[in-house]
Amino acid sequence: MPKKYSGFTLIELLVVIGILGILLAIVLIAINPAAQFAQANNTARTNDVNTILNAIHQYSADHRGLLPTGIPTDDGNAANGSEALEIAKDADDLTFEVDVCALLVPDYVSLLPVDPDTNNGVAIADCTVAYTTRYLVVKDANGRVTVSAPDVEAVRGTSTPISITR
Repeated sequence: MPKKYSGFTLIELLVVIGILGILLAIVLIAINPAAQFAQANNTARTNDVNTILNAIHQYSADHRGLLPTGIPTDDGNAANGSEALEIAKDADDLTFEVDVCALLVPDYVSLLPVDPDTNNGVAIADCTVAYTTRYLVVKDANGRVTVSAPDVEAVRGTSTPISITR
């Protein structure tokens, strides 16, 4: 009596591997890891902008409504550049700076947040060294403070600016 062999043939195995490869490609296209990372970075930027704005307002509450010194007033004139002031001592490519780190850290925020693409996303603990956060802060004539993140990454073809005013 001949022995009966059981198992899969080579063709069956190749067909299954081919189907799994096609399904994997479809899943990778649907998930789009690059878009997921960009969205995660933008979410971190939104949280950082909120953190900085909350710290500024907590400082203001403790100092009878006075904002931290150095926050400029935006007069709406783009020619003088006052609408984009970076929270930094060592600005990369922005010409205007405001340093609120020493006023906010550690009393109002334990670490000064930085853009996820700057300094490997490591927040600032020591305000005496050169740093850059890549976040912008400005106040309007009514004293409303705006903090924004200019380095927004495009997600699904759109890059909506992150800016919060209070």
